[in-house]
Amino acid sequence: MREDMLASILSELNGTSADIEASAVISTDGLMIASVLPQGMDEDRVGAMSAAMLSLGDRTSGELGRGELEQVLIKGDNGFVLMTHAGEDAVVTVMAKPRAKLGLIFLDVKRASENISQML
Repeated sequence: MREDMLASILSELNGTSADIEASAVISTDGLMIASVLPQGMDEDRVGAMSAAMLSLGDRTSGELGRGELEQVLIKGDNGFVLMTHAGEDAVVTVMAKPRAKLGLIFLDVKRASENISQML
């Protein structure tokens, strides 16, 4: 039931912008909780990479005196990966197209993360 509700939030998030290609809720340990990923995308890899990058972002932000981490953004030739906390024990990861309007996506991801953190 909880997984269905989380998947519903992710589906709604993906529907807010044609630029969002995938989204997932992942435990900080890297285990997939819920996802809306394209066919053929490896859930385990998405989970492990998201947890690792968020952990590194947390450490970097703290060690360099930047305060509490809000998000990690990765830009590649084929698009963006955005990770943000959803409570203390989960991460929301979103993959977006290369020409995505990031301002709108940041806002939508923040709202979704708040809703997800209340459910977890």
